[in-house]
Amino acid sequence: MSKFKKKRGGAKPTISTASLPDIIFMLLFFFMVVTVMRDATKKVSVVVPEATELNKLEQKSLVNHIYIGRPIDKKEFGTAPRIQLGDKFATEKDIPLFLEKHKLKVAEVEHPKITTSLRVDESVTMGIITDVKTELRKANQLKLNYSARPRPE
Repeated sequence: MSKFKKKRGGAKPTISTASLPDIIFMLLFFFMVVTVMRDATKKVSVVVPEATELNKLEQKSLVNHIYIGRPIDKKEFGTAPRIQLGDKFATEKDIPLFLEKHKLKVAEVEHPKITTSLRVDESVTMGIITDVKTELRKANQLKLNYSARPRPE
């Protein structure tokens, strides 16, 4: 017998982990740049009413959000209920332009699926809501959703 043996096949070379922190930081920066945290900063206070029959909206990219409520900054904007479209206050007449801007971001095939979600404070009177609904009808936006929170049982 010989004292020395030949290595057959040997051990596989190990994977170098020296570049692993670089890869992790590149992924971190990529997701920080690409991720959108919030679409709009709310400028109105909205406490949505309670409801029993709720359905969750499936595709968030096909939803227009219209906020109606009293302004958070009462010194600058007063206490009367206001309409918020995106990040700014608006009137009923600005709704068709807001809808058209959203349609430009969505594929033309999905235009019939676009839904408008009204997030209305429970203390707001129906007058301003009726005006908004009238403008939505004029703009041919007939799919409407009222946001609500579940009623505790």
